[in-house]
Amino acid sequence: MQFLRSVYRQMKRHNAFDGAAVLAYYLTLAIFPATIALLAVTPYLPIARVDQAIMDLMHEALPTSAADMFAGVVQQVTGERRGGLLTLGVAAAYWSASNGMYAIMRQLNVAFDVEEGRPFLRARGTALLLSLLFGVLILAGFSLIVLGGVIQSWIGDRLGFGPVLLDFFIAFRWIVIVLALLLAISATYYLAPNRKDPFRLVTPGSAAATVLLIVASYGFSLYTSHFGNYSNVYGSIGAMVLLMLWLYIAGLVVLAGAEVDEVVAKGTAADQRR
Repeated sequence: MQFLRSVYRQMKRHNAFDGAAVLAYYLTLAIFPATIALLAVTPYLPIARVDQAIMDLMHEALPTSAADMFAGVVQQVTGERRGGLLTLGVAAAYWSASNGMYAIMRQLNVAFDVEEGRPFLRARGTALLLSLLFGVLILAGFSLIVLGGVIQSWIGDRLGFGPVLLDFFIAFRWIVIVLALLLAISATYYLAPNRKDPFRLVTPGSAAATVLLIVASYGFSLYTSHFGNYSNVYGSIGAMVLLMLWLYIAGLVVLAGAEVDEVVAKGTAADQRR
């Protein structure tokens, strides 16, 4: 309990709750161009239906109305501009997506108690690199998931779809998602703030953020499905409000994970001094 109180005090001192609201705003602006840029590349991958797998997970992670709104906007834009998306359009979408990552970098500097001393071009280059890394992780992870589904169908056609086979590939799907999410969060904690610490795949903060993000997304979807009818209050923009709330929760979880790592580091340093 003392540890949790320390994390909460750190979050209050760094205005993490306000910082998560800032992230929700910038991520709302970034998530559509990021998805459009990502889906523009998927037709050129050797594995089919990666784009459908990405949208299926979005429907599982988001409340139904927000997921439908998100998918509708993305499909409308990609359907109308598919011919030019791989030229200037994809570059503009990629740059817009990096703005969300740049906002995460600024908030993580606050969480880790460091100043942004990097030149502007280097900081923006880091944001672009992290955005590209996220895109590669998403495409690689979902390619493995789709490939796993192909292998599942091949084995099932020859041996039958038994419960053990189905359970194994369901577990395989979530293992890939969790590992990709853990790697993305750990890479963000390593590259985004202006500090020089060795890279570690698993830290207390990255592990906590990964678990909390999955649990919070599932819990938020359950809440909105059974209790929170935002369309009655906000009308046609209810789905957008839900999307921003989900991004607020995601941003708060990422900042909380950073605060966990900072509290652990300070506790370790104090023990070493003693």
